[in-house]
Amino acid sequence: MSEIVRVRTPTLEIGYEAHGDAGGVPIVLLHGFPDDARAWDDVAPPLAAAGYRVLVPYLRGYGPTRFLNPEEPRMAQQAAIGQDLLEFMQALGLRAAGLAGYDWGGRAACIAAILAPERVRALVTIGGYNVQNTVTPPPPASAVAERSYWYQWYFNTERGRLGLEKNRREICRLLWEEWSPSWQFDQATFDRTAASFDNPDFVAVVIHSYRHRHGNAPGDGRLDAIERRLAPRPPITVPTVVLHGAEDTVGPPGRSEGELSRFPAGTERRLVPGVGHFMPREEPKAVVDALLKVLH
Repeated sequence: MSEIVRVRTPTLEIGYEAHGDAGGVPIVLLHGFPDDARAWDDVAPPLAAAGYRVLVPYLRGYGPTRFLNPEEPRMAQQAAIGQDLLEFMQALGLRAAGLAGYDWGGRAACIAAILAPERVRALVTIGGYNVQNTVTPPPPASAVAERSYWYQWYFNTERGRLGLEKNRREICRLLWEEWSPSWQFDQATFDRTAASFDNPDFVAVVIHSYRHRHGNAPGDGRLDAIERRLAPRPPITVPTVVLHGAEDTVGPPGRSEGELSRFPAGTERRLVPGVGHFMPREEPKAVVDALLKVLH
């Protein structure tokens, strides 16, 4: 574990970890829900050894990252997460960086590539294109797909909010087990990350994220224009490699296969066998190899 460094954006004090030569080409690695910077512990060192400057931030609501204004609404809609990434890069003076992420972090990376392609050298998105249309929510999915989102429906109730407040470790560990059924992790591994869920804003931002995407919570009016821009789910134009775990039970592999048209022609999609949702933890070499290829 690297030392936590902090940088201020207009909204947040973002805690992050840095690896490698400060003069190297920057790569930003973005974790998802429910996870933290520990997800990249076996990805960052080989990238740093290859000469890159590797930066691993904690998303809003996780670990050491804090809101600057106690009155700021604790929101976590997709536009906020994407804007956080661009403001993090701006605060560090990164003109352009390679990005890799999954789940919330993958969404942030995809959004940054859409909003500011000149700032993104290349993209590795784990799980594919996951930008949402929050203006006109999609119709119900299949029964099997909807069942896998049980946690989202739970979080859209007051009982779910109270449950996450009270049982956050139990719920998050269950999601790890469900989403990556073949991954054998121990309690110590989970505990190292679970401490990040004690962030005072964790419950509020998680609940807002899952309510806003389904139209059950208002968004930040300052971000309305971004949400409208993202609603048509525009194409990504930067060099990209798509990775997908063959055993991801919450974001099944077929989803990314069907959306390759949203990436540049010739984009490679790699289906990684024996891997679920938490690929950076389960098969870090697949992520390293993809980044080295797309940034070459």
